Amino acid sequence: MNQQEEKVDTPHSVRARLARVATTYVVVAAAVVGLGWLLTHPLAGSVGAFDDDVSRWFADRRTPGLDRVADVVTFVADTWVGVLVALAVAVAAGVCDRSWRGPVLVVAAVVGHLGIYLLGTHLAPRDRPPVEILDPGLVPDHSFPSGHVGTAVIAYGCVAVVLALRLRSAPVRRTVVGLLALVPFLVALSRLYQGAHHVTDVTTSLVYASVWLLVLARAGGWLTSRPSSSG
Repeated sequence: MNQQEEKVDTPHSVRARLARVATTYVVVAAAVVGLGWLLTHPLAGSVGAFDDDVSRWFADRRTPGLDRVADVVTFVADTWVGVLVALAVAVAAGVCDRSWRGPVLVVAAVVGHLGIYLLGTHLAPRDRPPVEILDPGLVPDHSFPSGHVGTAVIAYGCVAVVLALRLRSAPVRRTVVGLLALVPFLVALSRLYQGAHHVTDVTTSLVYASVWLLVLARAGGWLTSRPSSSG
């Protein structure tokens, strides 16, 4: 099997990349917490009213069939489900390539995402939308940001990154990556439909998780690597 050649890093280049990743992480985490504070204080009236209207719009369109679809979509973005799927794909690819990069990407991405999520929920607590919540047992003031949406971006984004370097056919690669990229948006819609989060909560998670994953993928050389020529 033809193995993808990995660039040999010097200690200096590794330290520089780690420093960039750490700096970006701090900036992203601070931005999420800062936005959470804005949404729960000076913007609580204006943006909050818009958020509530959107939540009511989704709640008014509920049907038994859509309820079941939303349950399934939410399930695939449950933290343990998403993490296990991403790890399974990364480990399988790592075994085939005899490389540790995939599992490391998943672990770093998940740990970073959970850290930002916990900071946001605890430092910027926000009440859930004023509609019936179809996902029972949620913490009432942990609406911001959305953990399910963040998990969907990280987990299925990692799968897309790993598979993109293993799929030789460009049309197949684009199709698979495109379908995986749809998952976070479907999860965001399901969480809005279930009344679990405001639209600004899910949007924040889509943005911060995407930025975090891209930073890690760039630092790990995933964005500059070419698809494997192996079958």
